[in-house]
Amino acid sequence: MKQTPDTTPLAERLAAISEPLRLRLCRLLEQHELSVGEVAKVLQLPQSTASRHLKVLAASGWVDKRAEGTATFYRLMLDDLQASTRALWVTVREQMEPDPQLEEDRRRLEGVLAERTTDSLSFFGRVAGEWDSLREHLFGHQFTSKALLALLPRHWTVADLGCGTGNGAEMLAPHVRRVIAIDQSGPMLEAARKRLSRLSNVEFVQAPIEALPLPASSIDAATCLLVLHHLREPVDALREMRRVIRPGGVVLVLDMLAHDRTVYKHTMGHAHLGFSEPDLRRLFGEAGFPSVTIAALPSDPQARGPGLFVAVAATPPPTDGEGQ
Repeated sequence: MKQTPDTTPLAERLAAISEPLRLRLCRLLEQHELSVGEVAKVLQLPQSTASRHLKVLAASGWVDKRAEGTATFYRLMLDDLQASTRALWVTVREQMEPDPQLEEDRRRLEGVLAERTTDSLSFFGRVAGEWDSLREHLFGHQFTSKALLALLPRHWTVADLGCGTGNGAEMLAPHVRRVIAIDQSGPMLEAARKRLSRLSNVEFVQAPIEALPLPASSIDAATCLLVLHHLREPVDALREMRRVIRPGGVVLVLDMLAHDRTVYKHTMGHAHLGFSEPDLRRLFGEAGFPSVTIAALPSDPQARGPGLFVAVAATPPPTDGEGQ
């Protein structure tokens, strides 16, 4: 006798969600109906692997599926589950949070849903004259973000801390008076020198960012891009940024949100598995910044790493006669 979802034995239903990946899948599909391709993007799986796990969940009665054109969509509808299955899922779900992996899935899901919206808008754009695709064909996809950098004050001096091979400094230099590219690694700094040799307003300094060879209140802004997680004591670096920034100056930190990829500590020398918002507020407060604005960046569905945040903090503006 062929089994249906309603007659699937309890043991088989439990076995279907005993795989951690399928638990994450159920949590996603309870929030939104997704296609196989969208599931693959969120969970960073080959589409064939995502399809296999979805078929197991569908066969055991955990999710429903429907076809739309050539795509198949899946959804976990709590009210449609068999009563015993629904009670089981509610119990299991309560034990799953909080979890950094689930939070990362949520951010990637937002990116996939935003991409879905963009695809819809792009459709109407193509109908109206294919303007978006034509613009990207003619000018690429980075020109908007690069053009917006021109809003930076031309007179600024900016320190790019932990500059690496110079990606950040390269974007900043055309728009400000001076960039000081600082890195502790000699090979990294040499790579940055070669990359930016055509730019006359970039100065290169080899030094740790916890002990910057810069006078107090000597720069207008500091950037620290994907560096803080490498530092044993990130608050020391933030204190140095606070010291060298002029009154009214700005600090921008880009780094990873809290995650559970412990392998990064061994393969890439990470000292911290990202940072939570409470951790960041504490660190910036201990460093002497009165306030900090923290925002999670939209996740690129094609990216393989953890989610990112940007944190911006400013020093109090100068009083009369200060910083002149």
